[in-house]
Amino acid sequence: MPPDWGSIPRPVDSRKRFCTKRYNPRKCSPQEVDTPMPASPDTVHSDAQPREKIAADITIIGGGIAGLWLLQRLCTLGYNAILLENTALGSDQSVASQGMIHGGIKYTLSGLLTGASQAIADMPDYWRKCLQGEGEVDLRGCKLLSEHFYLWSSASTTSRLSTFFASKATRGRVDKVSGKQLPTLLQVPEFKGSVYKLVDMVLDVPSLVRQLAAPLQSRIFQIDWQSAQFQRQPDGNHAIAIDNDAQNLLLTSSAIVLTAGLGNGPLLQQLGASSPAMQTRPLQQVLVKHRHPHGFYGHCLGGETTPRVTISSHDCGDGSQVWYLGGSLAEKGASQSSAELIRCAQQEMRELLPWVDLGDAQWATLPVERAEPRQGNFARPDQAFAAWAGNCKNVIAAWPTKLTLAPNLASQIVDLLTKKDIVPQSSSPIILPLKAPAIAVPPWQRLFGDS
Repeated sequence: MPPDWGSIPRPVDSRKRFCTKRYNPRKCSPQEVDTPMPASPDTVHSDAQPREKIAADITIIGGGIAGLWLLQRLCTLGYNAILLENTALGSDQSVASQGMIHGGIKYTLSGLLTGASQAIADMPDYWRKCLQGEGEVDLRGCKLLSEHFYLWSSASTTSRLSTFFASKATRGRVDKVSGKQLPTLLQVPEFKGSVYKLVDMVLDVPSLVRQLAAPLQSRIFQIDWQSAQFQRQPDGNHAIAIDNDAQNLLLTSSAIVLTAGLGNGPLLQQLGASSPAMQTRPLQQVLVKHRHPHGFYGHCLGGETTPRVTISSHDCGDGSQVWYLGGSLAEKGASQSSAELIRCAQQEMRELLPWVDLGDAQWATLPVERAEPRQGNFARPDQAFAAWAGNCKNVIAAWPTKLTLAPNLASQIVDLLTKKDIVPQSSSPIILPLKAPAIAVPPWQRLFGDS
């Protein structure tokens, strides 16, 4: 495990904290998060000893999938870009993802897929090209867990599912499967429902993080926010002052891009940014470690518009695997204790997969806070989001909102830079007295260890 390099920066005035408004997590409602200005956001640093200045074209803060993807795109375009990560690459929201690259079908089920978000339908094909080395980012070293995701129903909901998948909205994006085409887990006499194969696929997130980071290791640094801070410069731009045992530096950039997920809130607060605002959507995933041989990747359709439960499978490296349970189960579970949620998950597995014996399984839960740009009526966003931060001349705040939309987010940021005439300036190697961050440990490895 990497050492603790400190926390995301907090405002100077400890009395000025996040203003939160909590809604019922059982309805998967978000928290409203305001980012009020810190006490003195405009301080210009003055030292008896001048700082050494280091210039980067672009500085990215946050080493999840979104930040790493953006770093790849910017460097390909010739920008002298670097990335700063506070803990470990892929930590928190990225590594907690189930790794689904989807085309929005599960949102179409509830009528949430709008015309503005139709671009998400092209994402599986876009990612597949990258996995084949033919896209904007080379992902040929990334591990593919499943070529397809499945959506299955119990006998009681089969009629509803069949009616929906016969509609024009899903034509060419789903295929009904049966018999030997079924996932192995469902090839049993006890299964009486319907199964559809989606164009969606599943990636191993730790291998995705490694693949994105590997070619640009010299541009990725671990920052300790206990010895670094934002400083507004005389030209109105923000820079990052770094004070450590090695030396005192001032890192300047034409643009600073925040891709730190939940960490964007405190970062915007320290910067004194008046916008954009952030909302969080809490859930609590369930992890089941067992020794059944069959991996499975699927949504179960229940009576609600959100999948009743979503299952993805992940290898533990000791002959066992973990089923990672999301969907409505995890959203409702945000308001439950770990023990209560585990009891609910066990009951769901008995009802949905009664032929699977999980009597010897190990169970655990993982709370996750999904960070998103604030929406009207706190709706679930269906697009990536990037915008210049209010009161900050050279800062962009960005959220992909979904793993599958990380490429869209990078394109939006490139467009913002282009429209502001921020172009590549320098090719000199950027050397900072900072260590390289580790790759985040997957939650199943952290929670279950090698047992």
